[in-house]
Amino acid sequence: MILDPIIPIWIMAIISIGTLIFLFRKNGIQKNLSAILLLFLLFISNLRIRIKSDNLVPSNNNLDVLFVIDKTISMNAEDGYQNKTRLENAKSTCYKIIEELSGARFSVITFANTSSILTPFVKDASLAKDSIDTIKVMEELYAQGSSLNTPIEVTQNVLKSATKKEGRKRIIFFISDGEITNKSKLESFASLQQYIDGGAVLGYGTEQGGKMKAWNSFEEGEEYLKYYDENYRYVDAISVIDEQNLSQIASDLKIPYIHVESDSSVDKTIEQIKKQATSNLSEEEKKGYDDIYFLFMIPMAILLILEFKKI
Repeated sequence: MILDPIIPIWIMAIISIGTLIFLFRKNGIQKNLSAILLLFLLFISNLRIRIKSDNLVPSNNNLDVLFVIDKTISMNAEDGYQNKTRLENAKSTCYKIIEELSGARFSVITFANTSSILTPFVKDASLAKDSIDTIKVMEELYAQGSSLNTPIEVTQNVLKSATKKEGRKRIIFFISDGEITNKSKLESFASLQQYIDGGAVLGYGTEQGGKMKAWNSFEEGEEYLKYYDENYRYVDAISVIDEQNLSQIASDLKIPYIHVESDSSVDKTIEQIKKQATSNLSEEEKKGYDDIYFLFMIPMAILLILEFKKI
């Protein structure tokens, strides 16, 4: 419990004692019991008693967290954990990170054929979550093969712009299955490293791979992606994770690569990031305290109503 008086205690004590002396001399104590009780409640309310709360105040407000999320069709592969798609697993991880790093600023970039900034750096965690929730893989009609090089330029611009704010730590989470299908060669991500202070490359999918659904505009519905094999059979396309590509990106950025197999896979990384976090809040605010002075205001209001009725 802590006290955070609105009016200094010594001033309030002088006012209270002076009022008590006045009431005692005028009518005695018995005729002024309600007034004395009001004065007591006012004195206690002014102390602004605060008790420790489980609702801790976020202390991660020097962090800028950037999510770079792959939304190519392969992210719809059905080989994620808990019988979900890779993209569904990726969203779940992002929600966890946002909750754990509450108080930070968040930005979201997606990429497929092109890159898009869904959300610039914002304090509003709900807005970041909502923007991630809207992410869908691209339509089959527009797919041109996937490349991991697509988001490099946009990501660099966002991170470079964030460096203009001093005293902040920039964290990146690059989220993908690592698959390249347009025969392009993986470019270096090393140019981004100077702008970041931590994070991780998060990989989704399995070596066994999985089938994936894509939106078919002609059929107006989702269907499994298929292709003709070397024997001219029309078979389901299977996407497999490419951890070599993901590990290379992590190496370029000098951050860890994590093959995400459960929501807890990122726990260690989150804890390391929290150690970099600082806050301009006081120690009392960081611990988290709830005001309870309003509890004394309720009987005060009742007593005032009763006094007014006497007039």
